[in-house]
Amino acid sequence: MRGVDGRADRTAQGLYDQAVFGGDADGLDAAERELNAVEADLALVRGRVLHARFLSGLGGEGADPEEWVLFERAAELYRSLGDVRGEGEALFWVGAFHQVVRKDENAAAPLFERAHEHASQAGDKLTLSYVLRPLGIAEHLAGRLAGARERLEESVRLRREIGFPAGVAANLVGLAHVAVDDGRRDDAAALLDEAGTLAETAGAKGVTRWVEEVRKRL
Repeated sequence: MRGVDGRADRTAQGLYDQAVFGGDADGLDAAERELNAVEADLALVRGRVLHARFLSGLGGEGADPEEWVLFERAAELYRSLGDVRGEGEALFWVGAFHQVVRKDENAAAPLFERAHEHASQAGDKLTLSYVLRPLGIAEHLAGRLAGARERLEESVRLRREIGFPAGVAANLVGLAHVAVDDGRRDDAAALLDEAGTLAETAGAKGVTRWVEEVRKRL
């Protein structure tokens, strides 16, 4: 995601002056593209803030419907710009809205699959790691433990590769859930030990709470 600052606005203003006062309108298309790119980034950030409010219980009663609108707008703008990486990230968040907020796995699944395709094409390892997590959770909920383990382990690998310890810890908790349901209690305990250590080091207190919740299952 690009930095959301005033540079695009200044560029657009300069191109406006060039077109109106200088009689050269060649740069207006470029100005519009730049502004669309900034709008897409801003919509994605705003949507994620609303999603975080929902997860934290700070959004009041239910979710803010503007969250879905913002993610859809971001995906639309990235698509118009030919930004495959950006569109993949936005599609993931649209899917997350359907899965987490609306509890609609059927609506979320194809969005996650499309996000996976886009992120793979763009080589976006972070978004790939995010997409693989709910795909693994969906496999787990469907009782397909091998598929759940495969997707979560791949997400862990990517997150280790890019240096995202809090994300690694979160997925280790998911793998521990799978291990418990698969009867591999020793594996689950080991996964939780590593997850707890990583979460503490990264200051991921939310993940630490998840670790303790799964320990109770053991």
